[in-house]
Amino acid sequence: MIRRLLILILAFGLVAPAAQAAPPRISAPSAIVIEASTGNVTYAHNADQKRAIASTTKLMTALLALEAGGLKDVVSAGRYRAAPAESQIHLAPGEKMTEADLLRALLVYSANDAAETIAEHVAGSEGAFVRRMNRRAQQLGLKNTHYANPIGLDEPGNYSTARDLVTLTRTLRKHRFFRRTVNSTSVTLKSGRVTRTLANRNTLLNEASWVDGVKTGHTTQAGDVLVASGSRHGVRLISAVLGEDGKASRNADSLQLLQYGFSKYVRVRAVTNGDTVARVPIAHRPGAFLPLVASRTVHQVKLPGERFKYRTTGVPTEVEGPINYGTRIGMLEIVRDGRTVAHVPLSAALEVPKVSAARKTQDALTTPWTLLVLGLLLLVAALVASRRRPPGDREERRPRAPTEEAAAP
Repeated sequence: MIRRLLILILAFGLVAPAAQAAPPRISAPSAIVIEASTGNVTYAHNADQKRAIASTTKLMTALLALEAGGLKDVVSAGRYRAAPAESQIHLAPGEKMTEADLLRALLVYSANDAAETIAEHVAGSEGAFVRRMNRRAQQLGLKNTHYANPIGLDEPGNYSTARDLVTLTRTLRKHRFFRRTVNSTSVTLKSGRVTRTLANRNTLLNEASWVDGVKTGHTTQAGDVLVASGSRHGVRLISAVLGEDGKASRNADSLQLLQYGFSKYVRVRAVTNGDTVARVPIAHRPGAFLPLVASRTVHQVKLPGERFKYRTTGVPTEVEGPINYGTRIGMLEIVRDGRTVAHVPLSAALEVPKVSAARKTQDALTTPWTLLVLGLLLLVAALVASRRRPPGDREERRPRAPTEEAAAP
């Protein structure tokens, strides 16, 4: 009896739906986690509250440097007077270092002297660089963000929100250099007067193998701040916590947010390479169709139970040869939540040979409309011919002779 009960319990466990994870219980005054490919918010708490953001300010500093290009540029360090508690790599005035190494120091070690050197190199002065930071924030739609310096020092007018920070990070992750750098537990700077090896201040990288970024921050006003990212089973998430009271709670809350987000999404194949998407009639070949197939496989992240919608564009109502196998014809759009999330070119799955002129003529003469028109033309021609016939060719009608009965008195 007990054995049967255990079997029933196991069977139920196999078919029962997975339990939904409970919302995270975090201590951060402001927090958010989003799905990176769409920007969909999975969880948010005071996500639009303006707060000091400490060295996560350097995310915008890095973006402007990456967008300006010149990672191989050799930059001369200016004179930066840092306070004793500031993070720095102790650049000597005039010391030369590549911009790539300056960015590594900025993103991994949060070096303030590297941030100041980058700002002066990119814009000519700190003031000009800060104006660029604020202009770029407006362009990205960061409505609750403003910068007063490129470093993140506590200063009136230097603030952002959890929502704006993850939005900014989505843009930064388009840059391969950024992705690779923030996922490094340590970096070695080979340019400069000495070789420097720096440990990443984002200790969350050491707590979970799937964590792969992004940036820490800490000041008296901001508390501990962390923007984090991670990827599991093809799902990528970005989180942010602001105003934490220590690194331990900063990391714990970030892990909770990311794990909660992973429980909400699945990655599926929206379309597979070779799937037949449409069938187009082939001209001059009654009953024949040309299959159009997806030219690549597309994976998408979605909520369980959510469905994609599909629509084709540029697909003709009929095709005519010659068409080579693999010729691109039309496009498949994959729509999620009313928004197109992928475009997939369609290609011909068969070769369609060129049709001979004789076949085209035969088809043209045997279509229903052509036959109808020809019939009407023949009818009109017959009517015209009958009206134009000479009078002599017509049968003369003579008066009928009276019969004998009619002639009798």
